[in-house]
Amino acid sequence: MKDGEDKKTAVGTVEEVLPNSLFRVRLSKEIDPSLEASAEGEVAESGEGELVLAYLAGKMRLHRIRVLVGDQVDMVLDPYGGRARIVRRLT
Repeated sequence: MKDGEDKKTAVGTVEEVLPNSLFRVRLSKEIDPSLEASAEGEVAESGEGELVLAYLAGKMRLHRIRVLVGDQVDMVLDPYGGRARIVRRLT
């Protein structure tokens, strides 16, 4: 990604914990409000409840932030789909 491009973010719930800091996350229909206008088409395509494979961001690994099943997480979606990077644990 270039510096000027917008990153698409989403909120999801951790469904399954996998080895090597990987997680199966179910996306909720909420999208970051600042990107709502640009991401409307993408929400319609992905639909509610899509499962994505997510990995922990570097700072979360560095500070050993624990993510458990049932936690709400904030993620940056991969532009190609199917993967995401967990950047914040919400609950």
